[in-house]
Amino acid sequence: MDVFERLESEVRAYSRDWPAVFARARGTRLWDEDGRSYLDFFAGAGALNYGHNPPALKARLLEYLAGDGVVHGLDTMTVAKRAFLERFDELVLRPRDLHYKVQFTGPTGTNAVEASLKLARKVTGRTQVLAFTNGFHGMTLGALAVTSNPVKRAAAGVPLRDVVRVPYGTPDALTHLAEAAGSAALPAAVILETVQGEGGVRPAPVAWLQEVAAACARHGVLLIVDDIQVGCGRTGPFFSFEEAGLRPDIVALSKSLSGYGLPMAVVLLRPEHDVWKPGEHNGTFRGNNAAFVTATGALEEFWADGALSASVSSAASQLRHGLEALVAGSAGGFTEVRGRGLIQGLVASTPELAKAVCRAAFDQGLLVETAGVDGDVVKLLPPLTVTPAEIDEALAIVSDAMAVRGVAASA
Repeated sequence: MDVFERLESEVRAYSRDWPAVFARARGTRLWDEDGRSYLDFFAGAGALNYGHNPPALKARLLEYLAGDGVVHGLDTMTVAKRAFLERFDELVLRPRDLHYKVQFTGPTGTNAVEASLKLARKVTGRTQVLAFTNGFHGMTLGALAVTSNPVKRAAAGVPLRDVVRVPYGTPDALTHLAEAAGSAALPAAVILETVQGEGGVRPAPVAWLQEVAAACARHGVLLIVDDIQVGCGRTGPFFSFEEAGLRPDIVALSKSLSGYGLPMAVVLLRPEHDVWKPGEHNGTFRGNNAAFVTATGALEEFWADGALSASVSSAASQLRHGLEALVAGSAGGFTEVRGRGLIQGLVASTPELAKAVCRAAFDQGLLVETAGVDGDVVKLLPPLTVTPAEIDEALAIVSDAMAVRGVAASA
């Protein structure tokens, strides 16, 4: 691994926690160059909802490439883009009675957030955005401004302005909107995650989400839902906000949208908010046609019926009950389980313990990571296609890893 240490920037992170050189991946597993198998309960930070190299999507991609299909297309009209738009409308939007225009942004989640914020300010003519403690929305300056993590924010090197931050899941957002109504302090938008992933696996109460949405509508504030990590089925339905019955003004999607780990991001926006002028917001890689091919395949393979949502519900119940049993037997080392669907967090009493458990799990062949501002949550994010046997395997490893409690202080 000398070449990584010699040439790769010090900013690298995951490779420090998982000191292996990975060579192959399929389904819920990776193999390193020495042939050792790892059960992946991180799933590309949520970018691999259908696992590594799903065979049906791989076949479509190989066929497309073999036929010299357009790969880089800017925002030109292509066969691959048309197929995606048609399927997305047919299988996702229309069944949910959602009427959105689709904006193809740069290919990462932070690109989608930047476009969402920019659009909300353009539509309303206002500049401030209301965001939440523990929220995470990306690493470019606009997205970083609405991100809460102080370490990430400090790296910006410039002031991050025009954001009001209030506690997540509390009435403070409603109070702020009511007090700011009719004044220059009224924000252009509220941006939120229905489940804060990087912020510590914190699901918002459904009633609170509904109250925030109603307050936004009442005061003419746009509601932006960042569904980048917990969308595309992570909580069960395709969109994480479906359970609350929300109809956001703007939705940011990325990560598992391509279905294959290929970079792809979109902004969904209500037609009345589509006030962009041609070329006013663009990007060289907003036309990743290879991603359109696999995204279309993912919709057809996994979203033509309700089977995947039902499977996620069953798997989530198994994982949640297993984790709760581990907490109950942890003698105080772990305090609770948080999450929704197949994003679950095991809350440790100290950040050191969470880190030690993740490292012990890696040593036993399970990939999990910490979350939360202090890194005190062990986050489990398996592919949605995980099997009951794989969940049992992961729980057994976590159980063994939790035995490191006594050495956590020196981790």
